[in-house]
Amino acid sequence: MAKKASGGEATESSGTKYDNSKWSVPSKRAKGYAAERKQKVHAVGKKKGQPLTDYEAGMRSGYLQCQHDHAGIYKFKKALSEGKSKKEAARISRLPSKKGA
Repeated sequence: MAKKASGGEATESSGTKYDNSKWSVPSKRAKGYAAERKQKVHAVGKKKGQPLTDYEAGMRSGYLQCQHDHAGIYKFKKALSEGKSKKEAARISRLPSKKGA
């Protein structure tokens, strides 16, 4: 029986199809999805260069919306914890993110 490498990585001999190379940081995935939606073609993988179907474009759009919603919730809760009113926290949560921050 193969052991897992440190950090939850699957080893070659473990026989599992999941390993860290198949996953990406959510913000990097969102950037890739946004670029693919703009170009309307797959940027990586087996389908590289092929046009996105309506379903695939919708999935990417849903992922990007989810990322936006989670960022807003995070900003709202952070503002509340800093002592801001609900109205002020709601305003802050709708502000666009700062670049590079």
